Amino acid sequence: MIAIEVFVLLCIFLVLGKIVRVQIPLLQRLYMPSSVIGGIIGLVTFNVMGKELDPAIVNSMRSLPGFLINIVFATLFLGAAAPKIKEVIKTSFPQLTLAQIVVWGQYSIGIGLCGFLLMPLFNVNPAFGNLLELGFEGGHGTVGGMSEAFVARGWTEGIALGYTVATVGMICGIAVGMLLINWAYSKGYVKTVRPFRKRTRGERLGIVERHERPSAGKQTVMADSIDSLAWHIAIVGIAVLCGFGILQMLKALEIAINPEGTNRLFNGFPMFPLCMIGGVLLQVFAKIFRIDLLIDKGQMTRISGAALDFLAVSAVATIQLSVVMDNWMPLTIMMFAGLMWTVFAVLWFSPRIFQKYWFERGIAEFGQATGVTATGLLLLRTVDPDSKTDAAVSFAGKQLVHEPFMGFWVALAFTLIYQIGWLWVFLISLFALICWIIVALVLQKRKSVES
Repeated sequence: MIAIEVFVLLCIFLVLGKIVRVQIPLLQRLYMPSSVIGGIIGLVTFNVMGKELDPAIVNSMRSLPGFLINIVFATLFLGAAAPKIKEVIKTSFPQLTLAQIVVWGQYSIGIGLCGFLLMPLFNVNPAFGNLLELGFEGGHGTVGGMSEAFVARGWTEGIALGYTVATVGMICGIAVGMLLINWAYSKGYVKTVRPFRKRTRGERLGIVERHERPSAGKQTVMADSIDSLAWHIAIVGIAVLCGFGILQMLKALEIAINPEGTNRLFNGFPMFPLCMIGGVLLQVFAKIFRIDLLIDKGQMTRISGAALDFLAVSAVATIQLSVVMDNWMPLTIMMFAGLMWTVFAVLWFSPRIFQKYWFERGIAEFGQATGVTATGLLLLRTVDPDSKTDAAVSFAGKQLVHEPFMGFWVALAFTLIYQIGWLWVFLISLFALICWIIVALVLQKRKSVES
């Protein structure tokens, strides 16, 4: 019965989130996702109901994001054609440089602030600084994927704090992003902007017109043998199983190498980056045996999108407000510093790195670095509605390297905080930031020579 109640509640919150968004123009102007609105409705509902609600329902809902993020990462490369490495490097390396500068800056600022200021003043957990990148660059899904790691380290409060950072980051990403777009338009940095007033009624409401509705994916199998959606969900399940198997092998290997060790690296290590590897291996397997045509990227995208929506609504709805209120001061300091860094990094490095369309490519990165990939694409579509620039291509190409690498570092950095200390992780992050800034300077010099 608990599973039914959780599922029904999540569906109600999602539908209410969509209805509220349709009815309130301010939420439309802010491009607020219905899943976040529904999550806030759930958060209010749970706190109003208080003791009247079965704790098992909230606990079950709270565990969902950690499971759903495995699905999201497992679908990343399923159904996708392998890109040519040279083309990816040529078109996306400057974009990757900006992304790496932003994310390593978030790590350096978050962990540095935590170690040098927040821990002495507020006695926060050593991994408190990781929350900045986890929530801003990672988002609700990454925080959910780290749930087991938080529990394994005895810091369950970090889950609620991480979701809070992710929620604030998404809201700030959209709001500040639109302010930056208006500023860039007034300065003449962008010529084609689709402000809210120029959008169609359907675009404002988030409803696709009947005659413009796109395909949700192609059916690759006959329905009389197996439903195409069921087939693709089953493929995702196998990819998740591969991720689980890889994690178990890593744990066994660690024990075999160091049987006397007590501080295990892979105890509490999140499974979601390994599910991505499982998806890659499955796609390679399908390609070798020439059955990759049975996997459609469109359907995988819909599965991933549905998992993300349910993930976001369950994550926001189950935030522990008492934990947030106990840590509001250090949270505010860290989030403000992180937001200022992200704005600075995008506005300072973008015109120096990119040969052309610097703002379009920079604003997409800003959106992802504070919200999610969809936030970055939304802001990009506002300044480049007809895709006349190469921003979307370079942004997508960058993801192929940026997402897998940072997914592993997110998990590893959290573990290293407890094993080698925050100072060493801070120094590693700072070193990486400096290296990528040097790369940016090289790109700037090359740009000045070519121009």
